[in-house]
Amino acid sequence: MSLTFGELEAVTTDYFAAENGKAVDIYFYTSFLMEYLMKQKKGLYMTPDGGDYIRVPLEYDGQEGGFYARGDTVSSDDRESVNAARFAWRHAYGNASIYRIDTLKNSGLEQEIDLVEQRLAGAQKTVAKVIAESTFDDAGAGSTRWGGLRACCNETSATAYGDIAEDDLVAADGTKPWEGKTNSTGYVISPNLLRTGRSAAKVRDGKFGKPDLVITTETLWNKWADMLQAQQRFTDGKETVKAGFTGFYFDGMEVYPDDYCPSGYAFWVNSKHYGYAVHKRGNFVREKWMKIPDSPGDKSMKIYVDGNTICNNRKAQQAYSGLS
Repeated sequence: MSLTFGELEAVTTDYFAAENGKAVDIYFYTSFLMEYLMKQKKGLYMTPDGGDYIRVPLEYDGQEGGFYARGDTVSSDDRESVNAARFAWRHAYGNASIYRIDTLKNSGLEQEIDLVEQRLAGAQKTVAKVIAESTFDDAGAGSTRWGGLRACCNETSATAYGDIAEDDLVAADGTKPWEGKTNSTGYVISPNLLRTGRSAAKVRDGKFGKPDLVITTETLWNKWADMLQAQQRFTDGKETVKAGFTGFYFDGMEVYPDDYCPSGYAFWVNSKHYGYAVHKRGNFVREKWMKIPDSPGDKSMKIYVDGNTICNNRKAQQAYSGLS
């Protein structure tokens, strides 16, 4: 006899219990960026409660200003033509289904509970993977997917990111505060390249002015680690190790591999200007178990996440492609 809906809900509630529940960290097992910026809520993190878009006030290096003398006219102009980016709400889900045929193969209450927990873990891993994969999407990857780092760093000046194209936002001095930056020269990696990438994405000297995260492939990360270890020039990553991930710390940056990073890429990210927005009512929420229509007693439930990646200073991020 299969579990009733009431029993399924009881098992699921226990599984997702805040304390001692088996579900606690599964969402963040495979992505340090999600663990650091979404779970720990570091850097740019928002929890809007609605709206047509996720509105993110932009942060620039400066506004109008300068010296003046008695009798001079002092400008009150806003230096930029817009003051906020708009990111669309995107919606991800993971599905868990229990089929009647499977319950027949799992005789006994304990076996059925194990089956339910297995399916719940699968739903968690699926929704986490869906978000982690889209983290590296380029512009035009899909109208329903979360925004990606390649889209943020895309250099096509007419392509909008956050509903703004870089050509639409030109400061009085001719610079483009919403510039996307990708270096496609195709460098051979070196310790110096880590510094070069950081300087290329600098918005200012001083605290929080340069990228604090470097994300790359495991192949490139291993080579960088070998180079720096031979020269005894890095320490174990403070945040990555604390979160259970592999990484090293070099010149103010956590450098770590990501399974979803595209081949030949590395991304320099300033977490003070990049992160996640998650709806207050859509932060890995689950619906109740329901019968699958027109099925022989099959049941399903889903986990939902509603939000998007966000940025308030696009040129604070830098991508390199074609690395070897």
